[in-house]
Amino acid sequence: VQLQASGGGLVQAGGSLRLSCAATGRTFSTYIMGWFRQAPGKEREFVATISSSGGYTYYADSVKGRFTISRDNAKNTVYLQVSSLRPEDTAVYYCAASRRSRMVVFSFDYDYWGQGTLVTVSS
Repeated sequence: VQLQASGGGLVQAGGSLRLSCAATGRTFSTYIMGWFRQAPGKEREFVATISSSGGYTYYADSVKGRFTISRDNAKNTVYLQVSSLRPEDTAVYYCAASRRSRMVVFSFDYDYWGQGTLVTVSS
């Protein structure tokens, strides 16, 4: 599967963006999907994950209550609504797909990665 992330940009603190990740292939609905981010000079970190059906989600504590992950299997797309943004949310955001049977939070459990989309939050 190939993944293409989009929707990043420059936003003021407190603002919102909707990130999208479009996938190719007919098996999108079988994948666990996740979002990760990598800030300058830092390691890539887990943000959120969603089950193959979309019925279950899990978030990093740092974004819980501010970010929402969702998916539309008919459109082969996963979304990340990012709200109440803070300067520390500035990072390249990556979507990823996993063939595991349940939600996972470690990057090594993901098999396919998108190219990333940059979110910059100004104070």
